[in-house]
Amino acid sequence: MEFDTIHNHHERPVIAEVVRVARERGLTDQRLLADVACVALNRLPPRYIRHDVDFAFYLTDDERRANAEAVERAVAQAFDFVLARERDRKRAA
Repeated sequence: MEFDTIHNHHERPVIAEVVRVARERGLTDQRLLADVACVALNRLPPRYIRHDVDFAFYLTDDERRANAEAVERAVAQAFDFVLARERDRKRAA
């Protein structure tokens, strides 16, 4: 069966954006960055596909741009959320 080819289209762009923002902010805590990616992915609608190229083929330029902006927004909000929770956790300790 071909189930191992199924994945959420947003996974790769979200991870790439998390890595980009983390480098920009000088953040290296892998646990924290994984949490950010999970929070961001949960803020986006799931788009399950088998092949990235197939999905991209059917998108218009406007849809592609809207997806990229949605990923950037979701990652920014996820960083804010996770970092605030981390600060709260450290204060409570």
